[in-house]
Amino acid sequence: MIDLNSRVVLVTGGNGGIGLGIAEGCAMAGASIAIWGTNQTKLDTASATLEALGADVLAQRIDVSDEEQVIGGVAEVVDRFGRLDACFANAGVGGGAPFLEQTTETWRRVLSVNLDGAFFTLQQAAKHMVERGEGGSLVGVSSTSAIHGAPGAQPYAASKAAMLAIMRGLAVELARYGIRSNSIIPGWTETELTEAGRENEKFLANTTQRTPIRRWGVPEDFRSVGAFLADPTQSFHTGDEIVLDGGYTRF
Repeated sequence: MIDLNSRVVLVTGGNGGIGLGIAEGCAMAGASIAIWGTNQTKLDTASATLEALGADVLAQRIDVSDEEQVIGGVAEVVDRFGRLDACFANAGVGGGAPFLEQTTETWRRVLSVNLDGAFFTLQQAAKHMVERGEGGSLVGVSSTSAIHGAPGAQPYAASKAAMLAIMRGLAVELARYGIRSNSIIPGWTETELTEAGRENEKFLANTTQRTPIRRWGVPEDFRSVGAFLADPTQSFHTGDEIVLDGGYTRF
């Protein structure tokens, strides 16, 4: 029964995977949607999907690691819709390799998108929300790699652990402005980012068997949590970390 009519939601990396699942959930609840991505074909496809759900959609080609693009992107969202009520910092890249073979270039590339991009995005969204004076919702999309050991993925895991720290700090600092700050911690989910893992039959079998639900997540699993976190009536819900992993981290 979540009603997001007249609300505006921004999802970075919203042109596929978990981000599109979040955007779909908010669109189904009546929100206008802005999605960011760097692949124009995926943006066009995702935009059509969201429009078919009845949403007014703004699809923007934005590289979140570029602060000027982020500043301009948020300004365009506000110019188009007149406001921004919820922002999901979801854009991210991988970069898996054995630790001894990881390069400085890979380390910096992953953190520039996953961490710098989140900082730029959340800061610009928060500035608008504070200035408008009506509160809002900030959400950081982390990963279970921030909780358990993630061999061969230290840059990614580091960025996702840092995301949790950022959101905790924002929950305390921005509460006075009526801005809620929460995190989503996805488990193994079927996205382009995890395609290599799904193609490894042994890895897929092992991770599925360790998951009490006995399957990987799919983007649609994130629809309801996305709409919930964007719901302005949840004014007392902040500083939370919602784990959506089929029980993986509990087994």
